Amino acid sequence: MTSSSSAGTSVSTSVQADARQIFSVTQLNRRARQLLETHLSLLWVEAELSNLARPSSGHWYFTLKDDNAQIRCAMFRNRNRAVKFRPENGDKILVRGRVSLYENRGDYQLIVEHMEPAGLGDLQRRFELLKAKLAEEGLFNDELKQPLPQFAQHIGLITSPTGAALRDILHVLERRFPAIPVSIYPTPVQGHEAVQGISDALALANTRAECDVLILTRGGGSIEDLWAFNEESVARAIAASAIPVVSGVGHETDTTIADFVADLRAPTPSAAAELASPDAQELAQVFQGYSDWFSQQAHAQLSKAQQTLRNLRLRLRHPSEILEKQGQHLDHLEIRLLKSIQLHLHGKQLELGQVLSRYHAQAPQAKLAQLSDRNKHLRERLNIAIKHNLARKNDEFAATSGLLQAVSPLNTLERGYAIAQNKARQVITHVADTEIQDQITVTVLDGTLDCQVQSVQPNSDLEPESNDD
Repeated sequence: MTSSSSAGTSVSTSVQADARQIFSVTQLNRRARQLLETHLSLLWVEAELSNLARPSSGHWYFTLKDDNAQIRCAMFRNRNRAVKFRPENGDKILVRGRVSLYENRGDYQLIVEHMEPAGLGDLQRRFELLKAKLAEEGLFNDELKQPLPQFAQHIGLITSPTGAALRDILHVLERRFPAIPVSIYPTPVQGHEAVQGISDALALANTRAECDVLILTRGGGSIEDLWAFNEESVARAIAASAIPVVSGVGHETDTTIADFVADLRAPTPSAAAELASPDAQELAQVFQGYSDWFSQQAHAQLSKAQQTLRNLRLRLRHPSEILEKQGQHLDHLEIRLLKSIQLHLHGKQLELGQVLSRYHAQAPQAKLAQLSDRNKHLRERLNIAIKHNLARKNDEFAATSGLLQAVSPLNTLERGYAIAQNKARQVITHVADTEIQDQITVTVLDGTLDCQVQSVQPNSDLEPESNDD
């Protein structure tokens, strides 16, 4: 019986050993981490901070403890950047995080995602919870933000009709651009009725669709005073608005859920009015800049046209210059004519010398007499030709000289006329070309006169010439 009983016990133990699930340490720690993260998701812990370490990686490692227990914590760099105070050992803090396990060492720890000083109360916790919820839904995403119109045509104000914020905004709008029409959608901004009132005012403004930008605003106050702007229904009403919403709630240090959902957040009600409205003075400066630019362009074009006109006037040549050039050309013709005659005479003289040489070389008297007669005849022909050529050239020279004399300004001077010129030696043809007290030079037939203009008397019978050319 005993032997039989031992055998049965041995078989039973063997079967139990085969049914066991054996873990490695890594598998065990991983399973423990998964259980912790699955059953203990986000939770809040209030405790004392100790053993705070800030390595170069930017992560924070610390311990949370109370009188009876402690837990290790880690807050990674991308999360601790949002902490608005500098925690120190011994601080009482409130953290939100998830329980996990560091598998390499088997350390049970808390991964912290948010940290704040302890004692902010239930409202702050509700604020953070709603903020996290709406952020996860994407209501704060930049791609959902509507741009404000560059030049608002109609501004809507959602605020208390008796609050100081309304007076501040109207004062700013009157100073910046008084022509913009303003519609006020009155609503309580504090208390139990404020939440529904703000939501209804947003819905009414979108139904009327008379404004192209809305300003949701109130003055500063405590977190309790501003709590209507931290309610979920107000946040969703802002997100649902088809009209861009500018949030100007409280002072610069006040932050509400409405600020995160709005298309643009302003630090104060007055700043919200400035962001939503154009500045008339800036616009006037812009328009003045355009006006100055157009004036500069017109002045530049006018200066260019005037320079072109001056260049064209410089290209115009005075008749005296043309006469001088023609006279110089006649002088060149005369010189060329005299050289031609001299060359011709020299050629004939050479021919004559050659004939005399041949004559003396032959020597017979008869031939000499014949050649003497021939020579005489040739001389007569040469003289006649020379005289005829000289007479023809003299006639041409006389005709050319007569033509030159006919167009010479000296003939004009002989008839009693004079030529008046200014200091730049430019001929004065109109009384408009000179002024009183100008020094001018008057050229007469036998000299020049230096004169000063004492008076100018236009001839009314002569129609002034057009200067369009």
